[in-house]
Amino acid sequence: MEDLGLNFPSLIIFLVNFLILLGILYLFAYKPILRIMDQRSERIRESLEAAERAREDADRSQADTQRQLAEARAEGQKLIDQARELADKYRSEEQEKARQEAEAFVARAREDIQRERDAAVQEVRSHFADLAISTAEKVIERSLDRDAHGDLIARVLEEGETLRRG
Repeated sequence: MEDLGLNFPSLIIFLVNFLILLGILYLFAYKPILRIMDQRSERIRESLEAAERAREDADRSQADTQRQLAEARAEGQKLIDQARELADKYRSEEQEKARQEAEAFVARAREDIQRERDAAVQEVRSHFADLAISTAEKVIERSLDRDAHGDLIARVLEEGETLRRG
């Protein structure tokens, strides 16, 4: 072996030194490094669990927010629908009130027109009776009994109206 450049006693000393160094490293470096690695692994695992819990909390919070938003939209739509119903009801009531007022106005106008027409007819009859009596007085040059002839003229006018209407 010496021809190869290996010295057996040196090889044994190197081997013993290596085993001693390995034992020292195992006792003083390997266990603390493993402990540090385990602690770090544990911290990473805890951080991942915390991140997962935070994600789940965020998901729950988002779901709650979406639910509340949906409820708020539904409530808003409900309020809008109620406002529309009230507006429609108010409009209908006002239209009905306006229609009733218009009908009452038309009815009053018709009554006024009928009264005016009746008054005009009565006035025409009165003037016609006076005119007829006056004309008859001039024709026969004497005064006639106004009441008797007024009744006669009224009857003639009524007969004339029935003929005109019929």
